[in-house]
Amino acid sequence: MGPPGPLPTMRITKTKINGPAKKEKKWNVAIRLPMVMVMVMPMGAAIVYKLYRALTYGVSPLVYLHLRWRKIRGREHPLRWPERLGRPSVSRPPGPLIWFHAVSLGEGMAAIPVIKHCRRLRPDLHILMTTTTYSAFEVIKNRLPSGVIYQFCPLDIPVAVDAFLGYWKPSAIIIIEGELWPNLIMGASKHGIALGLLNARVSTKSFKQWSGPLFRPLISLLLSKFSLIAPLSTLQAIRFQLLEASPFTINFSGDLKYVHEYDESEGDIGSIEDLKASLAHRQVWMASSIHRGEEKVMLAVHKVLMQKNPNLVTIIVPRHPQHGKEIAQKLQKEGEVVALRSRHEKLMPRTNVYVVDTLGELRQLYKLTPIAVIGGSFLPGLAGHNISEAAAAGCAVLTGPHIGHYSNMVSAMQRLNPKSVLQVSGKSELEEAVSQLFSDARVLEAQQMAAKQAFCALSSGIVANVWNLLNFHVFRRALC
Repeated sequence: MGPPGPLPTMRITKTKINGPAKKEKKWNVAIRLPMVMVMVMPMGAAIVYKLYRALTYGVSPLVYLHLRWRKIRGREHPLRWPERLGRPSVSRPPGPLIWFHAVSLGEGMAAIPVIKHCRRLRPDLHILMTTTTYSAFEVIKNRLPSGVIYQFCPLDIPVAVDAFLGYWKPSAIIIIEGELWPNLIMGASKHGIALGLLNARVSTKSFKQWSGPLFRPLISLLLSKFSLIAPLSTLQAIRFQLLEASPFTINFSGDLKYVHEYDESEGDIGSIEDLKASLAHRQVWMASSIHRGEEKVMLAVHKVLMQKNPNLVTIIVPRHPQHGKEIAQKLQKEGEVVALRSRHEKLMPRTNVYVVDTLGELRQLYKLTPIAVIGGSFLPGLAGHNISEAAAAGCAVLTGPHIGHYSNMVSAMQRLNPKSVLQVSGKSELEEAVSQLFSDARVLEAQQMAAKQAFCALSSGIVANVWNLLNFHVFRRALC
């Protein structure tokens, strides 16, 4: 039996007419036949792409200097930074190769279950994984299955992309979320490389920009090169269709960020167990994925909670490790007893704040707390973070009002059980909600159970769905 069918067709066509109706100019024309859609691309798309390619070629020397500067500042790998210019650090094995690409840590972790599934079902295929950020590399390099090649993604300049594609010669490229780099996509198309887009999404800001007259022809051209687009939600599917992606390439599979596999390489297990023992007789809550400025909200709530629960421990996990060090330093100056994870500092009886300034341990840390507040959601301009990891660990899950595309995940869980995720408007509501959870064990247990059950319902069968879609739409063409 084949994979789920495509989204029902919905097309919105704009027409600009000067004079008689037969003089249509510059807009895409969609001709519908019973089983065929013929897309006539406007000449403007090719012109915009040529301008983009010429511009990126011209700025290549400046990009190289900027890359060296990032290396000096520690934001690129000290030895492997040339990979960003398309220069490989390992040999390509013979045979068909599938390239999976993710920008950063969250997208990279979402790709790993699919890669593992691919390795199990098609051991004859070689897998290349790339990410963009150094922080993602530090975590993901230890999580990939044996035999998977890991490189940094090339910058979208012609020399780097052409060198990368020419060396690795992938049969297919699977991109996670929304990396629509013109030189990469057009280069892949030129070489006959099949393209798939998983967990596909377009932010509201990007959608507005891409819908404008300058970018729309180019985006439409890029999307036409994909054999599969698996959107995160119905809203995302509509956005891709409005950007003129072919309806026949759009298929739902489920959100890969619901998929969690236990991995013993995630964090220092011995240290986590020691921390768990230290917290056994303490009241604990955690604020995770905190962005700059949000620590003020969390610490204000912490001070109020401390008045009622002197035995409290607040675990703060900033988005970036350096931010954690700065939080700990500031609290220590204020006389707070703080333990910093990177220094392996123990929780003492007087320690009330534990700051995690490490990467890749979040899933294990969620198992230490009954209450998880997901950051990146309490200040305007932020767009939320993955709540499913906390739900999978059985935490009562809370988040702020600014959740961006994660609103789909929140809504999906709340539809299954309204108690699965509690969305608060700000500091006052957060303070009230956490206080109630600490004061009423039955309410806490109900929210924990609701989150866990909603996660289990939504995470079932996603990897199998993704694999079926990839096999049907991408691999069947790429590996024939």
